[in-house]
Amino acid sequence: MVEVAPQLTPEEEKQAVRDIAVATETQTKVGDTFYLITQRWWQDWLEYVNQTSIANDGSSSEHQGPVSSSALKKPSCINNSDLIDEAVYEDSATGIELHDTLVEGTDYILLPREVWNKLHSWYGGGPVLARKVINTGLSQTELSVEVYPLRLELHLMPKGDRTSIRISKKETIGELHRKACEIFDLTPKQVFIWDYFSHQKHALMNDMEKTLDEANIQMDQDILVEVLNIKTDGGLSSHLENGSINNGSLAPAASHSSIATSGGLSASKFSSRNGNSESHFQNLNTDKAYGTSSISTRGATCGLTGLLNLGNTCFMNSAIQCLVHTPEFARYFREDYHQEINRQNPLGMVGELALAFGDLLRKLWAPGRAPVAPRPFKAKLARFAPQFSGCSQHDSQELLAFLLDGLHEDLNRVKHKPYIKSKDADDRPDEEVADEYWANHIARNDSIIVDVCQGQYKSTLVCPVCNKVSVTFDPFMYLSLPLQSTATRSMTVTIFTCDGSALPAAYTLTVPKHGRCRDLIQALSNACSLQFNEKLLLAEIRGHLIYRFLEDPMILLSTIKDDDHLTAYKIPKVLKKTKFLQLIHRREEQGTGNAQSPGWKPYGTPLVSPISCDDTITRSDIQQIVHTMLSPMLRTKGSGAMTTSNASVVASTKSHKDSSIADPTKGDGGSSKPMLSEKLPLQLVDENNACIDLTVGDDKVVKLSLPSMSILVFVDWSQKLLASYDTNHIENLPEVCKHVHVSKKARNEPLSLYTCLEAFLREEPLVPEDMWYCPQCKERRQASKKLDLWRLPEVLVIHLKRFSYSRSMKHKLDTFVNIPIHDFDLTNYVANKNNTQRQIYELYALTNHYGGMGSGHYTAHIKLLDENRWYNFDDNHISPINEDDVKSAAAYVLFYKRVNNDRSSASNGVDSNLNSQNINSNS
Repeated sequence: MVEVAPQLTPEEEKQAVRDIAVATETQTKVGDTFYLITQRWWQDWLEYVNQTSIANDGSSSEHQGPVSSSALKKPSCINNSDLIDEAVYEDSATGIELHDTLVEGTDYILLPREVWNKLHSWYGGGPVLARKVINTGLSQTELSVEVYPLRLELHLMPKGDRTSIRISKKETIGELHRKACEIFDLTPKQVFIWDYFSHQKHALMNDMEKTLDEANIQMDQDILVEVLNIKTDGGLSSHLENGSINNGSLAPAASHSSIATSGGLSASKFSSRNGNSESHFQNLNTDKAYGTSSISTRGATCGLTGLLNLGNTCFMNSAIQCLVHTPEFARYFREDYHQEINRQNPLGMVGELALAFGDLLRKLWAPGRAPVAPRPFKAKLARFAPQFSGCSQHDSQELLAFLLDGLHEDLNRVKHKPYIKSKDADDRPDEEVADEYWANHIARNDSIIVDVCQGQYKSTLVCPVCNKVSVTFDPFMYLSLPLQSTATRSMTVTIFTCDGSALPAAYTLTVPKHGRCRDLIQALSNACSLQFNEKLLLAEIRGHLIYRFLEDPMILLSTIKDDDHLTAYKIPKVLKKTKFLQLIHRREEQGTGNAQSPGWKPYGTPLVSPISCDDTITRSDIQQIVHTMLSPMLRTKGSGAMTTSNASVVASTKSHKDSSIADPTKGDGGSSKPMLSEKLPLQLVDENNACIDLTVGDDKVVKLSLPSMSILVFVDWSQKLLASYDTNHIENLPEVCKHVHVSKKARNEPLSLYTCLEAFLREEPLVPEDMWYCPQCKERRQASKKLDLWRLPEVLVIHLKRFSYSRSMKHKLDTFVNIPIHDFDLTNYVANKNNTQRQIYELYALTNHYGGMGSGHYTAHIKLLDENRWYNFDDNHISPINEDDVKSAAAYVLFYKRVNNDRSSASNGVDSNLNSQNINSNS
């Protein structure tokens, strides 16, 4: 007689399951088995076991438990049939097939073996859907349940049979070889298996220890099982004529991630090592996965079909939805585009990417469909771009750039690209050169992507040495605009020379806001055309004295305030055993009333000149050095205008020629004597802080063995001396950043998209790593570069550069950009003035990024042009939004469509009266 287990109360069932779950949660390991159970049944069971506490309003009255349990709705047997794809026949190879669109937490949950066994012993039912735990992540230490093992199509050659199997991505090639031999009843020694992607032999899979994951085998991929015939002489007759071991190699291993849920991996992890996984059993209660404000995509009108998130694939989903809702692409891929597929293009993907994208687009535009799981498309994507495989979060703009380029190459109408050598402008009219460059480009690149998305800009390079001008006209697919106001800051620095070769000059530069002194020095060097044998010594001035030298290139620019005063002294680069002479300017204090003992106060900006400690320096030498430094301000007789004396020219020439410390005392005696005919009132501060008069004792040696690196010399400016020099250039040192009064309204105005565009088009020097080879100088030069828009596309894609990377930090800018939705007028930004057509654009789609670096979430805002209504596409959930909600600080990639005269014909993808046979995208 079979013993019947006593019936448990709902509270006892709940406690038993909770205890088992807690006990097993920290013990999960690779190879453990988890079981899928339908979310519908699980929810019924949760309501059943939680109903007692709800009815008692949180009390635990014992006498009500058994009495009320009979009145509760106890779930019937477990029924997982809604998870099963009944359209797929069960066979010995694949077994039970799940629906491809299942989402954990919405359609099913995962239970540990012990919990499943307990529930199954109480309720029975099925079918049993067991799945194994595998390693994932870069370190292969993250545990995930492989809900969707690889589904592979085996092709037997030469017989021609085929079958599908399911196999874990962590199984080895050897296990796949064994299963193939078992299924087709083959002798293992006669069987070779090939990576048969796109029905072509890509690589012989002969490393039996390598896993399928490491071999980059993707979902729904084809595998060739090739049988070799036995020759009469005992050798093997090979059928490798279409490929060999050297005919291609295994693709690089797929990039894994520490974040689960991708390529069939479930996010449910019961190991305590995973901090972002919440147990289903904490309160034995579950919330609805999504809010009720979203509208279902089941039965939705055309264009409102969502994409399931396969695990951190929101970056892909948002980019795809924007492309799918681009009107020209929607029409093109819903018609017969197969004749334009270029399978011979070595830069393409044998048409597979275009076919996968076209198939996905048709599914998304089909009426009344459920959300689509883009697994086949992601498998193709991972095949050709392994950087997007696995389950890591990626940059949607990087994916978009790859898709546009890949689709172009797959659909390039040019089967054999001619070699065309580009020519320089050579003073020809811009219109002629631009048309020539565009014709050359079209001769090699002609596709729907070029028709719709590619424009042309003018690039002008100017050599800083010989002023050679080089003009080219290059195509672009999108514009990457900097967020100028927050990413950079303006800084003004005044440069002084030590050799009297030039007057002081102030330079206002744009530098990274989070940059360092080396960035400022580099920008200054470019601006002042610093010679290779020179360097700049940066200093901060306070109270007309040098407060500090900013010699450490790693000093943060944020430590320099806008109201500080900066100078940079141009000195020779080769400095050994050197001290710096600081010339401090003083003038008589006004209103002292004591003519016998005038008071002298520092004023103006100190000057600096290097002095070699190896040389013997006399008081006369100091006089000569100071004369040289002040010579640019010396007035010429009768004019009041400033000029540079011969002595300063000699000194400058010598310092550049010898690449040594400027030594005015060794200059041309004839040119220097007139300057020394009237000695300057100089006083040297010695080691005891006593002032030594330098107007007497010319031949006396100045002691340079002071512990300080600086030698202080005062010059006292009397009214008589001021009549000989114009000191205005040293008196008014500008602030680092001069703030002008702005209204409160102006301060609160957001950054404009026009401002970002102007920053992109602004002339700036090339970075040192990207110097230009000047054909006239025959050397690499740090030329200045200026971009101008010349030809705009039908669809203009704009990328806002929110992410910045450096060796030491990653940074995201959450700046709000005022994005024009209507009437984005670019007419005045187009350099081609022969084009009289107004360039007006309208926003129809954009991607958003919420969160920080390396994480966050992507969505898309898309306007259905037929409805004239905006929607938020958040993976498989789509909600209508107001146009005012389109703008946000999360806007990342913008899609603008040119406004034509006939606005009424605009449509994302449904039937239209527009003639789509020929798209004139570049006017």
